[in-house]
Amino acid sequence: MYTVELYRRIRHACLVDGMSIRKAACTFGIHRLTIKKMLEHSVPPGYRRQHEVKRPRLSAFIGVIDQILEADKKCPVKQRHTAKRIFDRLRQEHGYEGGYTTVKDYVRKHRHCHQEVFIPLSHKPGHCQADFGEALVRIAGVESKCHFMAFHLPYSDGCFVKAYPAETTEAFCEGHNSAFQFFGGVPLSILYDNTTLAVARILKDSTRERTRIFSELQSHYLFNDVFGRPGRGNDKGNVEGLVGFARRNFMVPLPEYESYEAFNKHLEEQCRKRQEHRLRGQSCTIGRLLEEDKKAFLPLPSNFYDACDKQSGRVNSFARVRYKSNDYSVPTTYGHQAVMIRGYVQEVVISYQDKIIARHPRSYGKEEIIEDPRHYLSLLERKPRALDQASAIVNWDLPEAFSKLRARLEEQKGKAGKQEYISVLRLMETFSLKEVHEAVQQGLRLGAYSLEAIKHLVLCCIEQRPARLNLLDHPHLPRIHVTVTCAADYMKLLKEARV
Repeated sequence: MYTVELYRRIRHACLVDGMSIRKAACTFGIHRLTIKKMLEHSVPPGYRRQHEVKRPRLSAFIGVIDQILEADKKCPVKQRHTAKRIFDRLRQEHGYEGGYTTVKDYVRKHRHCHQEVFIPLSHKPGHCQADFGEALVRIAGVESKCHFMAFHLPYSDGCFVKAYPAETTEAFCEGHNSAFQFFGGVPLSILYDNTTLAVARILKDSTRERTRIFSELQSHYLFNDVFGRPGRGNDKGNVEGLVGFARRNFMVPLPEYESYEAFNKHLEEQCRKRQEHRLRGQSCTIGRLLEEDKKAFLPLPSNFYDACDKQSGRVNSFARVRYKSNDYSVPTTYGHQAVMIRGYVQEVVISYQDKIIARHPRSYGKEEIIEDPRHYLSLLERKPRALDQASAIVNWDLPEAFSKLRARLEEQKGKAGKQEYISVLRLMETFSLKEVHEAVQQGLRLGAYSLEAIKHLVLCCIEQRPARLNLLDHPHLPRIHVTVTCAADYMKLLKEARV
């Protein structure tokens, strides 16, 4: 190929100095036709194919290849044909005798010609896109997969990200509460994929039948919903990009936190820091554009939506209620009763009629039993023999002072001491473990082991007044009479011993 410098010299000689093509051919030693081409192009045009490449061996199989590539569009990306796989099938199933390179070149060209092209979109202030993403995290030393909900405002590129242990209905609703609080308003509309958390089913006319909880959420905040086409993630490409951006920038290296609260605090800080950035093509920061988004938002209602999953249930004979394959205890007085279960992200709340009867930390395991020992104490008071075998009590991690108290009560009162020990434990139905523990420790120091004494000490601790154990005011406390030592009494004991 001739250089650009040679092009310049020949073109200058002919077009400026007036040299003829014949003389230029003789002077530079180049054919006249080549000189003529150089005068038509200022730089070497490169090789240009005049006709399509003929593939005589492949021509009969092009229809088969096109059919395979068309069928691949309905298959998962990771299970589509490679050029090598198409070549193997042509040889094995259709008797193709040509080479692999010919097939590979055709497949590459076909795919390039059929790649989708997108139209750049502009977005008005006040609209949002939402989606869930996944990432590995290490919470309290345990590595697991977290599900984070991402909210993106296409106009300003503002974002909010919050992580949860599972992609559940309550996480979906709680994510909206947190995002609206973070943004300081409610977007006019939110674009979703066809998640089953929001869409119960897609009807024939492409309209969506919403789930009950999503309808409640939408009625509470009054935003409009928009749903993308099934399987077309590019319909909400902004939030899809945010999911990847958050994973690469907010969660690398692998996040390690003591709790989800600490992790989410980190994510919120990252979202706020991002508002200081200026995107390519914008004259101001994300935070400045976010102010324009906020002006278009709907106002926040006076209270947030009760983000929970509601289910009815019935207490079984072990005073437990099943929710999401796990069993949670309730007070034994509600055995066999119908109850309402509300599952929040962090806790499970169980109600009987209008009264809350139990609260437990939420478990995301399977077939686990979550018990509150206090729920079984009233029944244990009637069945004290079960004290050493009741699973809730056996697994109750009480301070050592309670074991000492039980030992002294049983040593002093026998079986009645066990009964009284259970009554002391029942004080924790009203008072905190810390308050009862301090009273037990003080009772052990004073030698006052009874229920009445411990109860008196608890009240003194709460009221912050000195404990005065006056036996006249507490007739139920045991009385010990100590007399002055007398030599006559000692001699009497020796006389009795001789007899």
